[in-house]
Amino acid sequence: MKYQVNEKGFYGQFGGAYIPEMLYPNIEELRLQYLQIINEPSFQTEFDQLLKDYVGRPTPLFFAKRLSEKYKAKIYLKREDLCHTGAHKINNTIGQILVAKKLGKQKIIAETGAGQHGVATATVCALMGMECIVYMGQLDIERQRPNVERMRILGAKVVPATSGNMTLKDATNEAMRHWINHPTDTHYIIGSVVGPHPYPDMVARFQSVISEEIKSQLIHELGNPFPDYVIACVGGGSNAAGAFYHFLNDEHVNLVAVEAAGKGVDSGESAATTALGKVGILHGSKSLLMQTPDGQVIEPYSISAGLDYPGIGPLHAHLFETGRVQFLSATDDEAMNAGIELSRMEGIIPAIESAHALAALSQLSLSEDDVVVINLSGRGDKDLETYIRWGKY
Repeated sequence: MKYQVNEKGFYGQFGGAYIPEMLYPNIEELRLQYLQIINEPSFQTEFDQLLKDYVGRPTPLFFAKRLSEKYKAKIYLKREDLCHTGAHKINNTIGQILVAKKLGKQKIIAETGAGQHGVATATVCALMGMECIVYMGQLDIERQRPNVERMRILGAKVVPATSGNMTLKDATNEAMRHWINHPTDTHYIIGSVVGPHPYPDMVARFQSVISEEIKSQLIHELGNPFPDYVIACVGGGSNAAGAFYHFLNDEHVNLVAVEAAGKGVDSGESAATTALGKVGILHGSKSLLMQTPDGQVIEPYSISAGLDYPGIGPLHAHLFETGRVQFLSATDDEAMNAGIELSRMEGIIPAIESAHALAALSQLSLSEDDVVVINLSGRGDKDLETYIRWGKY
């Protein structure tokens, strides 16, 4: 269990709950009860039923024949893009809204970057009849307009964050501020494996259904639950945490995380945290983050609205430090080219986040017998404007 969180909320040196005193009651309430709640048979029955009948799980594990021929390996795509709402984010929001109900909360807040987590939160709030406020950076509101309108149609109030560079970090700041001012009736659904303990562990557990399914699907497909590689993109890291979770202790499975290099790791416009980050504290946990020598957060950049976060979740920081996961990065152009390649070769337009994971194929030395699973975390509908503006297809 060396990759699991300890009783104090740490993965190695990373994690914890570095929070203002005003948030302590909320976090402590959650910490003391989340495991008990999610392990209750009635909770698990409802969670599994919703994943099956509402989200559409299990998602397929698709053998990408033409991609496999090109890269000379057996490449499978875990089709999280086929989940209701278009991404893996719904797995976690279903789980967390059920926790919120058990805790007696009436209102939900969330932050979102690309908008997928916001849509997933607005969706489950509509399903459960709960009030929903989503904080979103002003820049992300402009570049992810379809998702903003989806949230509004679903009944959520979308509040722009206008501080900083007006992206995910700033939306998270605003959501935490709101929670401090409304501690008793509100639950904050964090969308990634970031934030104070117990959020990184709770989100990873809800997303772990991805790797659970991969194992059973590979047994059915190949008679062996263990692929040679599992590849996922990482911003905060929820889809990667889910795809890696049930393989963490199987050291013979190569786990590969792909960060956003933006215009180049050393260009000054990047979000490659493991290459550029140092140990620090952001949004309530100790992890790796991009910061100046005096500890000010460096604004990240990526063409993908879901990967421009200045840090990674504490689990991923630990996996990087221990060497359990290989961290690569892909530039904007590398990711976009990989996204177009998948579209042309397999008829699947991926989210630009997921395209970063696909870009790893040209960076790995694969053999013909290698079984490679790429977590296709979301679909590209939300990114059509970005694909069009990029235009090199």
